[in-house]
Amino acid sequence: MAKKPLNDATVALLLEADLFDGIEELLRKIQLGEDTSLELKTIIMAGRKIKAPGRTDLADEIAAIANTAHGVIIFGVDDKTREIIGIPKQNLDEVERYVYEVCNESIKPPVLFRSLRMELPDTLGLPKAILKVEIPRSLFVHKSPGGYYHRQGSSKREMDTPVLSRLLQQRSQAQLIRFDEQPVPGTALSDMDELLLKRFLKNSLGSAFSSPFGADSELTIIRKLGLLKLDEEGTEHATVAGVLMCSKKPAQWIPSAFIMAVHYRGLRQDSNQQLDAVDIHGPLDEQIRLAMRFVRRNMRIAAIKSPGRIEIPQFSIRAVFEAIVNAVAHRDYSISGSKIRLFIFDDRLELYSPGALANTITIDSLPLRQVTRNELLTTLLARCPVNEGEEDIKRQYFMEKRGDGVPIIMDESYKSSERLPQYRLIDETELLLTIHAANEKVAPWNPF
Repeated sequence: MAKKPLNDATVALLLEADLFDGIEELLRKIQLGEDTSLELKTIIMAGRKIKAPGRTDLADEIAAIANTAHGVIIFGVDDKTREIIGIPKQNLDEVERYVYEVCNESIKPPVLFRSLRMELPDTLGLPKAILKVEIPRSLFVHKSPGGYYHRQGSSKREMDTPVLSRLLQQRSQAQLIRFDEQPVPGTALSDMDELLLKRFLKNSLGSAFSSPFGADSELTIIRKLGLLKLDEEGTEHATVAGVLMCSKKPAQWIPSAFIMAVHYRGLRQDSNQQLDAVDIHGPLDEQIRLAMRFVRRNMRIAAIKSPGRIEIPQFSIRAVFEAIVNAVAHRDYSISGSKIRLFIFDDRLELYSPGALANTITIDSLPLRQVTRNELLTTLLARCPVNEGEEDIKRQYFMEKRGDGVPIIMDESYKSSERLPQYRLIDETELLLTIHAANEKVAPWNPF
């Protein structure tokens, strides 16, 4: 977002975007020592392996911060002398990977974090590389190897039963709100792209804006749309839906919010047989567009004469579009480490969407019932027009909320392949849709 003068309301939203963002502020904070919001850690290497801090100790510290409030860990600073020791630049990758592994493998549920590589001057004024890791106050209660911890002053403390019960109750009450409507800790208005926001604001006001972005009237609309929300402490953040629809890279805040697309030669997953592969990022409507572009680029087109030339695509474009929209709109974004996966094989297309079926819906009732997990997301997608030149999709907007997505997938796929697509629930945590390639009797596939 371009830097420009902002009114008081907008400035207030930006104050919580980062802790100790400037070098001078960070140095002053380090010299004051550790407190609830700051932890200092020296990195000790043994070759290319990290000897200290220990994995268990670090997991307990990180979980304690996530359970308490937004905090920062500075790796490369002695916590006793507050001296800038630094990290050898060649080891920064190892340290960052170590933090990632601790957050994702030693803490349940995994903790989100943001890391920044910086240089700070030591006592001689020489620049030393450090790693600043920002840990937002979490939406969940996290358990680390030592148990359930929270932060009191500069130390972690194991939560006694009353404190843990109260925290679990508070966080569970937050979960009663739909996940896509919840504020994302550590975000602010500035983390959403101005142009991406304005498309929804324009629809709401019926015309383009003449006032500078961030005016009170615009902030009111942003809040009413559910793109900004106050947390329990009264700080305003972008919501999950706001991040997913109005930030250029939602995975910065919700790491699994992207589509992994792969085209394989043959009938099985084999990395040696990959013909095309891409991770698709961006706001959700752009992810759908790029996923459709990937399918169009990779699927085969057969032709028959009857009596003129008739082209037969490997898959029904209309069915694939509805399937991708449903996967993006209805997946469970609260599941960490699980992304949408789109695989193309010679005989089928597979689409994996994280999350069990919402509410009481079943595989058998999918074509008959309409249930929405992410009501706010579907509302926003219903405001996003499909690109011109996509006439074969037969949609004006990405979502039309009529409940006809699954019936279209079933009908269009059967017309193409003479086989019904198959839905399958895997371990109650992931929905797999298989769309079969066009009938071989009509269009034999022999691309090589």
